[in-house]
Amino acid sequence: MTLALLAGVFTLLLLLRIPVAIAIGLSAFATMLVDLPALAAATTLAQRSVTSAFTFTLLAIPLFILSGKLLAAGGVAQRLVRFARAAVGWMPGGLAVTNVLANLLFGSITGSAAATTSGIGGFMIPAMKAEGYPRGFAAALTATAATTGLLLPPSNVLIVYAMVAGGVSVGALFLAGYLPGLLLCSLLVIVAAWMSKAGGYGKRDVFPGWRVLLLSALGILPSFVLLMIVIGGIVSGLFTATEASAIAVLYALILVLGVYREISTRDLPVLLLETASTTGMVFLLIGTSVALAWVFAYANVPELIAQWVGVLKEHPWAVLLAINVILLLVGTFLDVTPGVLIFTPIFLPLMVGLAPEFGLTGDEMHYHFGIVLVFNLCLGLVSPPAGTTLFIGASIAKCSLSELNRPLIPIFATGVIALLIVSYTPSLTLWLPRFLGLL
Repeated sequence: MTLALLAGVFTLLLLLRIPVAIAIGLSAFATMLVDLPALAAATTLAQRSVTSAFTFTLLAIPLFILSGKLLAAGGVAQRLVRFARAAVGWMPGGLAVTNVLANLLFGSITGSAAATTSGIGGFMIPAMKAEGYPRGFAAALTATAATTGLLLPPSNVLIVYAMVAGGVSVGALFLAGYLPGLLLCSLLVIVAAWMSKAGGYGKRDVFPGWRVLLLSALGILPSFVLLMIVIGGIVSGLFTATEASAIAVLYALILVLGVYREISTRDLPVLLLETASTTGMVFLLIGTSVALAWVFAYANVPELIAQWVGVLKEHPWAVLLAINVILLLVGTFLDVTPGVLIFTPIFLPLMVGLAPEFGLTGDEMHYHFGIVLVFNLCLGLVSPPAGTTLFIGASIAKCSLSELNRPLIPIFATGVIALLIVSYTPSLTLWLPRFLGLL
């Protein structure tokens, strides 16, 4: 009854085009009213929502958002596109492959799928349309490739997972996402080249020469020094992820104001306002999602779902497949952050209990499942009706969702294949943290 009421109210609010964060909060409140008086329900909702933000780790989120906005406004996207085109533009479907690589590079700097879709899509989608690529294909490819940024550091979603899972090293979790992110990027490169060649889209660039490639690489090198500082500092224990986010903001300011000089101090108030707006949206999602997770716990929903999935407990591989299917379905209407906050407490204990069946310790499963969970929900960003990056890509390309559907199918299927490989190959997520002695 709790699940039915919750799902019914939430679906109705989404159909009424209520923002997701508010829909989550109202559906949680409506469900609380079944067992609690109105005042007690409202008080509980407010307490759970507000206290969820009182975590030092979460301070990294607004700072990483600010550093990403500074870099996005400071000309980093153009330089990344220039380098990607010089590096892979000569391949079949050169501009499509460039699109995928540019999304990977920019996403690894900003840690935001929406920012990556806007930043890279704003350049690449018009360029692809000008060279004869269908706008639906350009938008679908950009929207999917942009999600790789959530698997690579500094990913805000991985920070949220580390907070919910408890006792998880943010540095080790960041490292665990590298190989899955690169796998997804590699498969997307293959499918982009294949679809371009099969459809006769675009043309190959002539290789510009090693000098041009080197100069374009030097142009983006200062941006990647930031990643080296952030990841190197966290892994070596010089500073925490939150301290690293403050260093990232300072470095980004120096880079865009003193080196690239694409913006001036007069642009900072606008960027700060955009950061505050984005941060408010993210923390509202976090607050209402934590309240909804409390409702689930109060109604013993985790135990019920664990029992349903637990029927397959003698077949751990089937359990993981069932969880993947559930998360893929959930991702079609729920954003990544609330998905992590709601489903981590439900599925993580079950997977930790099955860790020996996968040849892992309980601690190792925390990291492997975290990447699998985020990977699943990333695919939800390109799935209607709540596909955030899909709608951004369609808006830039000025195309309808019906134009996206056909090219999206093989691209999305490629993402699912990558997800299954990652799910059933824990060494992909754990090799790098193990190699560097963090596990």
